[in-house]
Amino acid sequence: MEFSKHAYRLAQDTRYEAKDHYQRWQCYFVPELKFRLLAALFVLMFSHAAAYDPLDPTGNITIKWDIMSWTTDGYVATVTINNFQLYRGIASPGWILGWNWAKKEIIWSMVGAQATEQGDCSKFKGIVPHCCKRNPKISDFLPGVPYNQQFSNCCKGGVLASWGQDPTTSVSAFQVSVGLAGTSNKTVKLPKNFTLLGPGPGYTCGPAKKVPSTLFLTADRRRRTQALMTWNVTCTYSQFLAYKNPSCCVSFSSFYNNTITPCPSCACGCQNKKNCIMSDSKLLHQAGINTPKKDNTPLLQCTHHMCPIRVHWHVKLNYKDYWRVKISITNFNYRLNYTQWTLVAQHPNLNNVTQVFSFEYKPLLPYESINDTGMFYGMKFYNDLLMEAGPLGNVQSEVLLQKDKNTFTFKHGWAFPRKVYFNGDECMLPPPDSYPFLSNSAFANPIAISTVAASVFLLGLSLW
Repeated sequence: MEFSKHAYRLAQDTRYEAKDHYQRWQCYFVPELKFRLLAALFVLMFSHAAAYDPLDPTGNITIKWDIMSWTTDGYVATVTINNFQLYRGIASPGWILGWNWAKKEIIWSMVGAQATEQGDCSKFKGIVPHCCKRNPKISDFLPGVPYNQQFSNCCKGGVLASWGQDPTTSVSAFQVSVGLAGTSNKTVKLPKNFTLLGPGPGYTCGPAKKVPSTLFLTADRRRRTQALMTWNVTCTYSQFLAYKNPSCCVSFSSFYNNTITPCPSCACGCQNKKNCIMSDSKLLHQAGINTPKKDNTPLLQCTHHMCPIRVHWHVKLNYKDYWRVKISITNFNYRLNYTQWTLVAQHPNLNNVTQVFSFEYKPLLPYESINDTGMFYGMKFYNDLLMEAGPLGNVQSEVLLQKDKNTFTFKHGWAFPRKVYFNGDECMLPPPDSYPFLSNSAFANPIAISTVAASVFLLGLSLW
């Protein structure tokens, strides 16, 4: 009898313990599992959104491979890099393109570009390949290479202009002869794991995809030929991958307020605060101070914001039907100049730009129904080069805009842009509550009003 009671209690305890474990599992494991699933979903969504630019929703860099002819052990291909980004180019030291071969391919020769490393080619006798690495890295030639090493749209040091600025200089190309590869459309294997540095990180490339063969026209435009095989690779840019902090900041000022709204403190991070140089330092007179480093480490002028670029927006004058803005761009990096720079501003009154002085201007229409975004860039051979930090390290212009009663007002910061991009990277703006404000006429000086009233009263008495 006692044994049966003991067994009954043991069964009860086991059931209660199992029920307790089940409740704990519901209370802790299930919510944790839901959290992890939601976190994973968020990461997936964020990873796609990180490369999406609302001002340039279709911008990308497309790499096109066209097989032009077959060889005894491979093929000869033309590789074209097209920058379809409206306002983001690739500056010096230029692009570096990389990939992994699908088999044991090699590069016999190249025209218009070169592999940064040759690799181990010891097993080849006689003719030595140009590159034997499984994951080659390709860089553009510098200008001035011998004519027999040049190719169309090559030899610009890897510098690409943005599509919106100059489509003719936004393309780069080279020719590559590949060996130990297939010799037909069925045996050729597409390269994998494409990477693009432009010149630093930030670009993510998708897989190579076969597309219809590219068509070509002869010089007399009377005959059309086509590539034997074509595939494309699309690369998109994300500022989150390129920089941990913003790379530029914006400051504001106006004619109706003596207060200058500066860039936020440490707007671009203060990790270079110990290695910066004061503007009056004697070290600036040393030779080689402006020479770039191999790792592109900056040498910044000591400022409270520690940004390499500052954009200043000044509301200069207010006419009856127009208002005038002065835009200044200052470089605080002693080791880097900016060729073919671009500045993008989003402002509701940019749909009424009347005249731009000393800058080129082009409206951007990512959404055709909204015209509030414009791109500024330098005039060729005049100010399209922003020099290193120093007396010449700035460019400036003025913009005349026609007033629009529906969008124009000095109140609530409407005289200032909503977003500012320099070279395709979004700049940090000051907090909205710190913008230069317009004094309210309701708060007029009471002493001045009483003085006028007293003068009128005394004048009336004298006449009476």
